[in-house]
Formats: sequence, C-alpha cells, structure tokens
Amino acid sequence: MNDITDLLGPDAVFADMAVGSKRALFTALGAATAKLWGMDAKLIVDRLAAREKLGTTGFGGGIAVPHARIEGLSGVRGLFARLSRPIEFAAVDDLPVDLVFMLLSPAGAGAEHLKALARISRRMRDRALADKLRGAASPDAIYALLTGIEARDAA
Repeated sequence: MNDITDLLGPDAVFADMAVGSKRALFTALGAATAKLWGMDAKLIVDRLAAREKLGTTGFGGGIAVPHARIEGLSGVRGLFARLSRPIEFAAVDDLPVDLVFMLLSPAGAGAEHLKALARISRRMRDRALADKLRGAASPDAIYALLTGIEARDAA
C-alpha cells in the first residue's frame, strides 16, 4: 500500500522551500511544524539533528527522509518540502538533496513509526515519481502526486 494520506495533509506540502544547509532545513521544518501543529520548533530541530547524528537520512537520488520521535505527539505526521535549490546532506550517494519528507512519530510508536518510514521510503524511491515531484507546478500538484489522488480520482 502506497497511500500516505493518513500521514500527510495538503497543508503540509511546501513547493519551493529556500534553505542553504541541512541545519537551515531543520530550522525551516521546525518553524513549519510550529505553525501547522503548534509544536515546539526548537524541539523538532534538536530531535531531527540528534537522529541525523546516528546516520544520514539522505537515502540517495536527491531524497531525504529526516525523522524523529516526539513525546506527547498524538499520531504519526508528515511534511513534504521540495527545496528551491539542492543542499549538501551527506546522503548515502553523496548527491545533494532537493526532496524532503519529514516524519514525526509519538515517542512510543515503534512499529507504527517503522511502517510509516517504510511506506514513505517505497513511495519516494520511485524515480518517475521523484521526477514528477521536481516538475510539479504547485503544492497541490505535489500533494496529488505523493498521495496518488490523481490516479485514484481518474479511476
């Protein structure tokens, strides 16, 4: 199952996020979560950075899936950002990153967190999808591509 509508809402998709580094990306993601969900931006930045120290979440092909577990979070949530310019991310293939799917999970969501990461990873590894995401004209178009809504609605 590739459906990720339970993880990602249309308001959590950003089409041309302008950042110059991984740290600036995490800061922008923290600010977005504060605005969208009333979360502590600094906590998000700190947790993303702490997870990144364990090993890169840049899995190649210009894609990263930074993730963290957050105490008090009611469910798994995602945020997608297409960057206006690729940034150095220390990805496994050493390529810069321009497509970012952040995942936040409750602190105790072990299996749920891993299943969500697996679904996102499968979806994002689709090279044709990645190319379409890079060429999409708007956040709505990106959301439709990520969630598969355009294919489901056309059926």
